[in-house]
Amino acid sequence: MAQTTADETTRLLPESSPQNGHNEIDTGKREGGRGLLDWLRQSLFHVEKRILFAGFLITLSFSYTQVPIFYALYLMECNVYYSNHPPFAGPGDRCSVNEVAARTATQFSILGMATTFCGTINLFVAGWTVKRFGPRLALMVQVFVPAIRVATQILGVMAGGQVGIIVFQCTQLITVIGGPAGYILVVNIIAGELVTPSRRTAVFGMLQGCLMLGQGIGYLVGGMIGDLWGVQRPFEVAFFSFLIATVYCYMALPYISPESMSNSKKPAVKGIGAFFAPLKVLVPQRLRLPDGSIVENYGVMFLCAGVFLGVLATGYAPLLIQLYGTTSFHFQQSDNGYLMSGFAFMRALFLIIAFPPIISRGRAWYIARHPEQTPINGQPQRSDDIPTRPEELEAPMGTYAEDEPVAPSDAKEDEGTGFDLLFLKWSLVLDGALTMGAAFATQKWHIFLAAFLLPFASGTAPAAKGVMTEMCAPSQRPDALSALTLVENIARLATQGLFGFIFAALAGIDRAYLTFFVNAAIALLAVGVLFLSQYAPSGSKIIEDDEGEESEIEPS
Repeated sequence: MAQTTADETTRLLPESSPQNGHNEIDTGKREGGRGLLDWLRQSLFHVEKRILFAGFLITLSFSYTQVPIFYALYLMECNVYYSNHPPFAGPGDRCSVNEVAARTATQFSILGMATTFCGTINLFVAGWTVKRFGPRLALMVQVFVPAIRVATQILGVMAGGQVGIIVFQCTQLITVIGGPAGYILVVNIIAGELVTPSRRTAVFGMLQGCLMLGQGIGYLVGGMIGDLWGVQRPFEVAFFSFLIATVYCYMALPYISPESMSNSKKPAVKGIGAFFAPLKVLVPQRLRLPDGSIVENYGVMFLCAGVFLGVLATGYAPLLIQLYGTTSFHFQQSDNGYLMSGFAFMRALFLIIAFPPIISRGRAWYIARHPEQTPINGQPQRSDDIPTRPEELEAPMGTYAEDEPVAPSDAKEDEGTGFDLLFLKWSLVLDGALTMGAAFATQKWHIFLAAFLLPFASGTAPAAKGVMTEMCAPSQRPDALSALTLVENIARLATQGLFGFIFAALAGIDRAYLTFFVNAAIALLAVGVLFLSQYAPSGSKIIEDDEGEESEIEPS
């Protein structure tokens, strides 16, 4: 038998290698079975679907206890009240006392502030864990630790009284290690690493929609379980749900090594520097232009400033609608429950069903209007830039590059991302207009109509995440998402204090509806700031910290 001589042009792997997913010598039965498996893998078990279901399942676990926590504190405070007051004698609920309601509101506010403060620290812890151990293990920590917190809260419910209240408030310290802020960050990082750039913004939106869907179902189911089987049962359901979610994250999500996330271009930052690395993303970027000059780009700074103002303007809208409906239209607890559940479900449907086609078709429209822009990782690249380093070569996971590196073609999978920034600006305009429209409500159903329409401007947050990942270098993607999430959390904390004061002041003079106009004004200010945010100039390249430059820096 003749043997062919191998040379440098001979393939190392035969064409019938199972790497391509098919084997030509298989029987028809095996081909049919493999085709079915491929279809299931690409449709039901595709990595996008697994990430989305993980977000839904984890949020569902967190949401089971949101309504019961308030009721548990209410019962505990009621027991504390009657421990030093005469027993209740009369018709109605023994806990329906103004002092009990006031104390419960105070304790719930303390609980909320502790959760927000510990959640902010949790963002840094989660980001550090991602870079140290990889995102899958980091996500498992963010899911398993809340199971410990819920188990401790069960003991608080069993103890009751002042001891139970102290246990509930102290359990928020566990949120520093694992909590709702951290898991949202990590699951977005996983999506950013595994999803192709052309799908990244759409998947960010679908992921947020799945989070809202889990939240809406969790609120309803948790409340129903508490009504049927007692206030302790939702915490027990949440505990087992967290355990199931932890196992699912390990079984369904692929492993991503920390080294691959740092792009292998420089040694990973360790120590205290790695812990606060997200803050470095907020400083101006240094860019090398095609002519070799060095400039500073403030796109990320203006993007984060615009997002902060956007969340400040719109983050209070759901609570504002509830307050306005209660004070002006005498909404009952059931009315607010239906209002918020409907708001969450409509927002989920918009983000899961409508948002991806909007991004896809919008990018196609943007490419047609701007054919000269072909951004690659947020940096429009020249057609003569040929990859020369291993980390610059793009090869799908599980395959081998069969051809020599060539100059990138004009059409790239992350082309048209300029539309994401355009969508972000006008989505805030729509959000401000719809929020302002609630000020003209004169009947009860108008408030429900406002809650129905507001979710159609819900694409701001996922669009901002998509723009942020495109503006930063691939090695900075986890830190970029951490920085953006930190900005959003600070804005949510600020909007609660600012608009709580504004609403109280305007309601005192019977002008509560003017709060919606203040919302709209800040939203327009956010749009103005976002117009200052731009992608890097065509042909430029982000200079990493390890790249020394002696050129003079000029303002961009």
